[in-house]
Amino acid sequence: MKMKSSTTVKAMTEGSILRHLLLFSLPLLGGNLFQQAYNLIDAAIVGRTLGADALAAVGASSSVQFLVLGFCMGICIGMAIPIATAFGARRYHEMRQYLYIGAVLAAVIALLLAVITVVLCPQILHMMKTPEEIFTDADRYLRTIFAGIPVTVFYNYLAGILRAVGDSVTPFFFLALCSFVNVALDLVFIKVLGMGCFGAALATVAAQAISCGLCFLVILRRFEILHFRAEDRVWNRRMMIRMLNMGIPMGIQFSITAIGSMVMQTCNNALGTVYVAGFAAAMKIKQLFISPYDSLATASATFVSQNFGARHRDRIHKGYRTALGMGFVYCVVSASVLIFFGRQLSMLFLKDGAPAILDAAEKFLKYNGYFWFILGILIITRQTVQGLGWSKRAIVGGCLEMAARSVVCLGLTGSLGFTAICFADASAWFSSGVYCVILLGFCFRHVDRILNNRS
Repeated sequence: MKMKSSTTVKAMTEGSILRHLLLFSLPLLGGNLFQQAYNLIDAAIVGRTLGADALAAVGASSSVQFLVLGFCMGICIGMAIPIATAFGARRYHEMRQYLYIGAVLAAVIALLLAVITVVLCPQILHMMKTPEEIFTDADRYLRTIFAGIPVTVFYNYLAGILRAVGDSVTPFFFLALCSFVNVALDLVFIKVLGMGCFGAALATVAAQAISCGLCFLVILRRFEILHFRAEDRVWNRRMMIRMLNMGIPMGIQFSITAIGSMVMQTCNNALGTVYVAGFAAAMKIKQLFISPYDSLATASATFVSQNFGARHRDRIHKGYRTALGMGFVYCVVSASVLIFFGRQLSMLFLKDGAPAILDAAEKFLKYNGYFWFILGILIITRQTVQGLGWSKRAIVGGCLEMAARSVVCLGLTGSLGFTAICFADASAWFSSGVYCVILLGFCFRHVDRILNNRS
């Protein structure tokens, strides 16, 4: 099956491993950075235009968003793994069958999640002890984000398809474009129309819808290899189960991790608006700095998936080691910035300086920076395990993260206050990282046995 001349898919089963990982991860990183840069600008516009309470209202629900949207993202990433494996093995009819089944599953999951979360939004915010003075704004913001779940799901599914066949450039361009659109809409909705926190959420959903539509148009017009034929639109129960077996565990992995973050945020919310605002500012910066790790991990997962389908054992091992080395180089630079310049970065969000809030944000970022290398090992290792098809076993790592965050926050916040919140992430990363490294050793041996038996 040939593609139209303007676009080519890219197999990573031959050639330089470092080059493949760089060329694949850099556009992915660019897209993530644009998205996170938008999140920073969004928070800066809210904080500087509407004040610290509005910033706290937006930040008070960040872990809930991660719980739900992370589940959506995880499912889409997981469902792309069989697509990447079939593409690496050059089984294109099978690949398109997976595409069709995944699209139906994505539609059903998106609709159910949107309805449930919009209805239960007030109860969720009450459960998280959201301060009353910011509750109304937090509710409006979160309901709008939840109503846009179908857009989020389909953008991530379509972007996952493109990345599965080696194209990480197209999603990058659309994320970059829509990040600029997002900022422009923020300014219009918040500053010109005075829509407050609701306007910030509406701008996010609208920009995501543009990204989704552009990805669909590109696939429709330029990727003939991804077009369904009549013979592809056949429901296959075995293939559906495989996609769910990949997608749901990865979605649960994201959500379980988010539950620990919700416990952490709930304990932090109880400390008062100052710490809510400081935590919100620090989390925006933290997510920006995590983006390179996420990009490398996604590149590693796609790389090992394609090479597993192509039965290239040595490239699987070398690909993981190369990604880990790239992550270490990044860690040296990023951890130094978090430790020494966290306060300066936090000043982006607050018009009046707000020393107490800046103190909290600086402390949180500094403590994260001390343990930043552990996070890199965890993210890259976990995604590699999932890329090789062991999504269910990786869930245990998420459970360990959740347990560690919960124990530290619930057990120590009463005596240590915000210091316990600052240590919670490090305890979670260490617990899950040790497990995932051990799990990858078993996974590699399992993959080696499979490939040796096939050869």
